[in-house]
Amino acid sequence: MTKSVPVRCPSCRRERRYLPPRYPCACGAAVTLSLPRESSPVSVRHRTWAASWTELTCHACGRVGHWPQAEFDCSCGVTVRLAAGAAETDPARATAGERGPFRPLTIRTAHDAVACAAQFLRWLGFADVRAAAPRPRAGVDLRGPAVVGLVNAATEPTVAEDVETLWLHSLVEPTTAVAFSLAGFDRGARAKADALRLPLFVLDLTGTPQPVNDAADALVRRGTREA
Repeated sequence: MTKSVPVRCPSCRRERRYLPPRYPCACGAAVTLSLPRESSPVSVRHRTWAASWTELTCHACGRVGHWPQAEFDCSCGVTVRLAAGAAETDPARATAGERGPFRPLTIRTAHDAVACAAQFLRWLGFADVRAAAPRPRAGVDLRGPAVVGLVNAATEPTVAEDVETLWLHSLVEPTTAVAFSLAGFDRGARAKADALRLPLFVLDLTGTPQPVNDAADALVRRGTREA
């Protein structure tokens, strides 16, 4: 969860609590501006288009985006800008080399598939991942503070509508959406997921999720831990 920080106006010296903005990446994750402790707020005297934007990289999918600078209007009439750092991530975020090997969970039932996907998300670094109870007919099978997951244990491939529904769930409270499927994904689902930068994984009966698209490869490579 984003925490407010104390900021003192450089003009009137009044202090206020400032909540860094969160921006929605196309992959569904939230990108939060980090404010370096050593940075000092400045008064904006001459506003330019280029200086009003900052470049941030989404920690979930690796997409680089341009977002508005962190700034606010003080009650004294001055616009205050805070020098933003990179997108906020947990310095303890595990990478593939630091996590160690994933321990597969043999899949015999639909419940096993959900449990395997939950275990895989926890291995990636998502905390408190739990199966939805009761299990919904469609939408979200797994939830955590920073992730929602779809687990299709049916014998038919996952379709685009399921991918889009999962992505919409991730927008309610900005989270990373991840889809798992035993029978894979049809062409429409692949195209929709690629457009949304939503990670897709195929589950085999040995319980080893395999990345299907670039977003999934990036998620495995980078891992993530919630702040």
